Amino acid sequence: MSEAVAGRFSVGKGVLALLALGLLLALLDLRQELAPAQWWQALWTPDRDNLDQLLMHYSWLPRLFVALLCGAALGLAGLLMQQVLRNPLASPTTLGVANGAQLALALATLYAPGLLVIREWVALVGGGLSMLLVYALARRRGMSPLSLILAGMVLSLYLGALNVMLMMLQPQGLTSLFIWSAGSLSQNSWDSVLFLLPRLLLVAVLVAWLIRPLSLLELEETGARSLGVSLDRVRLGGLALAVFLTACVVSVVGLIGFIGLAAPAICRLMGARTLRQRLIWTPLLGAALLWLADLGIQQLSGQLDDMLPTGAVTALLGAPLLLWLLPRMRMGGGRPQLNSAMVLSTPARPLKLLWIGGLLLALIALALWFGRGAEGWQWILDPQVVQWRTPRVLAAAGAGLMLALAGTLLQRLTGNPLASPEIMGISAGAAMALMAMVFLWPGAPLVARLVLGCLGALVTLLIIMGFARRQSFSPERLLLVGIAISSLFDAVQMLVLSMNDPRGQSLLGWLAGSTYHVQLPTSIMALVIAAVLLLLCLPLGRWLTLLPLGEDTPRSLGVPLARARLSIMLLAALLTAAATLLVGPLSFIGLMAPHLARLLGFNQARTQLLAAGLLGAGVMVAADWLGRNLLFPTQLPAGLLAALIGGAYLIWGLSRRPR
Repeated sequence: MSEAVAGRFSVGKGVLALLALGLLLALLDLRQELAPAQWWQALWTPDRDNLDQLLMHYSWLPRLFVALLCGAALGLAGLLMQQVLRNPLASPTTLGVANGAQLALALATLYAPGLLVIREWVALVGGGLSMLLVYALARRRGMSPLSLILAGMVLSLYLGALNVMLMMLQPQGLTSLFIWSAGSLSQNSWDSVLFLLPRLLLVAVLVAWLIRPLSLLELEETGARSLGVSLDRVRLGGLALAVFLTACVVSVVGLIGFIGLAAPAICRLMGARTLRQRLIWTPLLGAALLWLADLGIQQLSGQLDDMLPTGAVTALLGAPLLLWLLPRMRMGGGRPQLNSAMVLSTPARPLKLLWIGGLLLALIALALWFGRGAEGWQWILDPQVVQWRTPRVLAAAGAGLMLALAGTLLQRLTGNPLASPEIMGISAGAAMALMAMVFLWPGAPLVARLVLGCLGALVTLLIIMGFARRQSFSPERLLLVGIAISSLFDAVQMLVLSMNDPRGQSLLGWLAGSTYHVQLPTSIMALVIAAVLLLLCLPLGRWLTLLPLGEDTPRSLGVPLARARLSIMLLAALLTAAATLLVGPLSFIGLMAPHLARLLGFNQARTQLLAAGLLGAGVMVAADWLGRNLLFPTQLPAGLLAALIGGAYLIWGLSRRPR
């Protein structure tokens, strides 16, 4: 009892201290904007001839209350998800709920604006469908914490790709859509406060009514059922309330990242042991965290605070927090595996490689000479048209080859069938370095960009391996560190694109994986680099065969573990950086191609590298061709189409029961 009381007072003091700090900063900020003698009048009856009073009444105060309400709602939503699913990393962001709500609202905004009068229900449908899909995928794999987070992460990446596609198809609303989707708390009335407050109070009352059955979820299922609790109904009710809160927040301010993860986790680390304690202090802590983050944004950004999304900044701060939390959290669940039908098959004959190579050549010929034009589908043998298409096709083939090789190296290095440059965040690390070069050295030559991209990818990979090494290269740690780094990149990307800088807007096509502006010398160089790196990978076949067996077996057989891992990581970083430079970070080729190769029977290291490389090149060429022709004359980037194809493939793989 004394420990519980001490924990309650500890977390209570911490949360109240944060709220007091927020109040102090807010008062100091308000004092600079308006004389204290005018505060009372500005609060209740602002002078319509006094611009400062009007700004305080209709902008500053509503923004303050919206920050508090959204933070409290997201904190409570995250707590409900963690309690119901018994998963310390569950949150609206990590389970794809916020992304689903965001996609539904984006679709309604672009194609059915009349539905926005019931925007919270539109968002609820999107978030609810996403949660149901994640729950169904995880349930088929035993509902382990890892499978749940993995399903949420994959769905979030897939929904993110769909969001990018919408933005590519509707460029006229690009800036405003990016700002909203990144989570902007800017207000010009009290409408959002009046919208959120009654809904948050209603959910709070319902949660208080459900507190006993929610508490029983901490017991084993047999014990809870013996007390007369319908676990399925309690889980459904708790998740429904969490999704509703998330939908309300997203419908008002867009996507606010990591508050739903950070607030419950910090409360637990501060000593809140019982559910009652967490239900009291988590919403207050969520409110304090978002309030402080928003106050900091307003102080740092000055006149640009309306253009700087709060949600992107919270994700920017939340990603390091997730990295810090990972070593301190225990998670069950075994090694992640796709369905055995996807990874086990009969041995491949060498002749299959020739068939795959022939198929790749056929796809290249199709992409060069066949497509849609002004007169519909037709063969186009005009040398000028072929000359225009050649750089794109070669660049797509080179990028697909390199991503597939990088994915194969990473899967064998880590012994993790779900490792890939995209999921582990290595592509994001390379992309962040390349984005920085656009602003710091716009005219940098190709070699300099390749070196910096490789450095970004290598640093990211070293960070991931450093975290995973503490847990004996646990597969779940590798994946979750990748989630954090990818979220960090998403936050940086949103910040850059929301600032309305022409240099940032010019990055959109590249970020989506476009091959539009690739020149012939660049594409030829990409193929040469891919071929050279492939030749460097092949001699590593023995290491790649033994490393998935752990540490003892390779060491006993004379494998220099440190040198082998460093060599493979360097090659994977080079491959990822070169591919990212060509088609951006958005693709699942690095995950999909090695599995396709294994499905066809290429289980040996060298043959898997060759087969995966050819398959990756083929998938990317096909994606580029589809993006050019599906919505003609509108074009979709190859990387975006590859992400949609690869994401669907992975969701299908997760949906099948392991055998």
